[in-house]
Order: sequence, then C-alpha cells, then structure tokens
Amino acid sequence: MESPVLQMIRSALCLAVLLPFGLALSACRTHDFPQYPANYREYAYITNGSSGTVSVLDAVNLRLDREFAVGPNPVAVAASPTRNEVYVISSGPSGGSGSLAVIDSERNAVAAIIALHRQPVSIEVAPDGALAYVANSGSNSISVIDLKVRREIAQIGTGREPVAARLSPDGDTLVVSNRGAGSITLIDPLSRRVRAAFEGCPGAAGAVILPDSSRAFTPCSSGHQVMVLSLSHIASPRSAPTGSDSLLAMIDVGQGPLQLALKPDGGELFVSNSLSDTISEVVTSTADVGGAYSIGEFPVAGLVSRDNTLLYVANQRSQYVTVYSIDDGKRSGSVRVGDGPSAMAFSRTGNLLFVVDSGSGDVAVVRTASRSLFTLLPAGRNPNAIAVKSFTVK
Repeated sequence: MESPVLQMIRSALCLAVLLPFGLALSACRTHDFPQYPANYREYAYITNGSSGTVSVLDAVNLRLDREFAVGPNPVAVAASPTRNEVYVISSGPSGGSGSLAVIDSERNAVAAIIALHRQPVSIEVAPDGALAYVANSGSNSISVIDLKVRREIAQIGTGREPVAARLSPDGDTLVVSNRGAGSITLIDPLSRRVRAAFEGCPGAAGAVILPDSSRAFTPCSSGHQVMVLSLSHIASPRSAPTGSDSLLAMIDVGQGPLQLALKPDGGELFVSNSLSDTISEVVTSTADVGGAYSIGEFPVAGLVSRDNTLLYVANQRSQYVTVYSIDDGKRSGSVRVGDGPSAMAFSRTGNLLFVVDSGSGDVAVVRTASRSLFTLLPAGRNPNAIAVKSFTVK
C-alpha cells in the first residue's frame, strides 16, 4: 500500500501544481492514484538528443530519479517485454556509427553498449524479447540484434534511408519504411530475406500493423497520402503463405502525415497531418477516410486510450495536447503542457500520460481522469522519445 508520507507528498504536489492553474482540488482524490506494493517499480525513460543522455523518471513517486550518458544523439528508446531492460538507440556523430545501450532497469544503469552501423534511428523489439530490429538510416539496412548475447547476428539490406521497422503481431512480416527511397520493404523475419517492395510513398514514415496482421498502413510524410498494404500470412513453417503482399490503396489524408495512432481494437487509425494542422480518421477494414478535423499547431504524435474512446494529440508548435473524443467525432478539450510536445506514453495503468516537451526540455505529467496537468518534471536538452517500463523486485 502507498505510505502516509507519499500520500502527503501527493497532496502537497496537488496544492503546488493545481492551485496556480485554478484547478479544483477534487482532481487530487487519493483513489485516482493506484496503490502499489512496496516492491513495485515503474520508470519512464526519456532520450535527450542534445545532451547525449537518458532521463529516468520515477512514475510511482513522480520525480526525476536520475540522468546518465548513453551515447551521442540518442533518438529512440524501447522497453523489453520480458526482461527488466530498456534499449536506447544513439545515432552517433554526423556521418558516423551509432550504438545500442542496454539499460538495467533494476539498477538504472548502462549494462552494455552494442556497436551499430551509420545513423541508426529506431528500434523494434520482438514480443518474446529475444530479438531487436534497428533501422540504420545511413547504412540502408536493418540490424538484427540478439538481446540475450547482446550482439548483432544479421544485417538486412533495405531501401534508401530506412527510418522504422515494425514487426507484425504474428511475427511473419517486418515492415520497413524507407524515407529516402519513398518505399516500403517487406522482410521475412525467419529467412531474413526481402519478400516484396513497394514504391510511391514519398517520405515514408513509421507503419502500423493491424492486430490480425492482415494489413499495414504507412504515412507518406512528404505528400498527403497513406499507403495501405495487404500482408501474406504463414500459418506454420511447413505451410504455404496465405494471401499476398499487395498494394491495396493509396488514401488521401492531410498534408505532411507524420504518424499513425491505431486504436487498440484495430478498428480505426488516426493520422497526424503536420502541415494541415489536422487529424484524419481512417476505418481500417475498408481504408475509407471518415474525415479530417482541425486539431492544433503542427500535430506530430497521437496516442489512443486503451478503452478506445480518446485520442491524445501532441501539437509540437504549441504548448498543448489536444483531446479528441472518438465516439463523438470532435475535440473535447486540451491540456496545456510544456513547449513543443512531441512524444507521449501512458503509465502502465493508464492513469497518467507523460508528454515529452522538446522545446522546454521537460516532461508534463497529465492526469487522464481529469485531463489536467499534474506536474512538470525536468529532462535534458532536446528530449525526443519515451518508453515506460514496470516490474516488481523479487
């Protein structure tokens, strides 16, 4: 159970943070905060691009735990689903090689550094936590990393400037977005061979894949469309693929689509159209665009609540996160955070939303129950990505 001391701290924080904003004290009710056992730990890890560091926030006590060096220009972070580890990608000096830092979450210290190729920019961790796929933008390749032995075991060629690799839920397809080539590469993770490639998506950015692994959607950030691909499926190693890798549609959205936010149920996705200051709503089963809605200044990231009802949108050229009601099809408010919100993550229970503010160099802690700012916690210079890891200490 939460200690009386921590309860007093939370009450003091409510008075210090909410009263200046004129917010009601009812927003600080004790039952709105989860009651954690003494051996429970939860941390948010934020990469600071200009500091070469990672900031670690204690998500239980809502404070900065520590900050430590990981490598030049950290740009991406991911948590292991099976180990108490977090992985940070540093793209390295201009034109040079990057690295992957393995962080021991129990000690919050760097446990290993794995050398990578030129300008790695993203990481995808397999659901079993055994392998990671790193997009090397400067080497036109994907590194396959064995996370147990902590070394690269393969390198797969892609199109020019890959910026993201996404593994389908069934594990049969690795979808690689090649920004420089304006193309999508589909890779068989088992054989590590390219299965298909599709051109015509200028500025291809990170894809999302439906929960049933049937389709992949990729925003074409240098244009105004989203590419929709059908993915083949392999029922077993001895069976032939079902379906086919094929282009289903190029759907029109707003200008400069940067990121896609998929509902947990997979029924709809939302496109952050950075140059149109809008979001587009797409029905995934039909690839129909339901409409475009004004949302904020330069939307760059969206995140859907686990109950599929709300979309949170970070508007980078502002100090606001907009809340969009999915069922009502309209904006339902906004939360003032720091300057330049650019990345977001929920706490494990979903009661908190962490917003990375790239301009002001901090992290806003938003309470999802009241959709209000709870506090601001410090980060390093130019924070750009976030991942949350929770576990119990044995």
